[in-house]
Amino acid sequence: VPDHGRLEPWRFILIEGSARDRLGDVLYRRVLETLPDASAVRLDKERSRFSFAPCIVAVVIKTLKDHKVPEIEQVLSGGAVCMNLLHAAHQFGFGAQWLTGFAAYDRPVLEALGAGGDEQVLGYIHIGTRTCQPVERERPDVAGLLTAATP
Repeated sequence: VPDHGRLEPWRFILIEGSARDRLGDVLYRRVLETLPDASAVRLDKERSRFSFAPCIVAVVIKTLKDHKVPEIEQVLSGGAVCMNLLHAAHQFGFGAQWLTGFAAYDRPVLEALGAGGDEQVLGYIHIGTRTCQPVERERPDVAGLLTAATP
């Protein structure tokens, strides 16, 4: 991936097997702690969040502050890692989805995952066997997104 300065500010945490259930339990407890009025549907959603794919790769980033390479470039490099993981999984015939949500931003969840205090999750890449064809979403008008620079 593009990586200005060859910093490699990202790393991976593989989530599979019983780790998926353990993290689901952590999410369940965290929702109860932070949203005591959470519905049973919400609680079940969090508990099962990591149960749909047999393999989840957490892409974790630790940016270098005060480096000549701006932090935004380091984060964009990590985003490119996430996108390349999606493309690679699809090329190998798997289904894959990049998700974030509550599990990517809650510090106690990140600690349970194994992310350090100075690390963030850029995304969870869920990889498995596709059970259905994803619904195609409406795409923007490309011509409306392109403008020419003023000479």
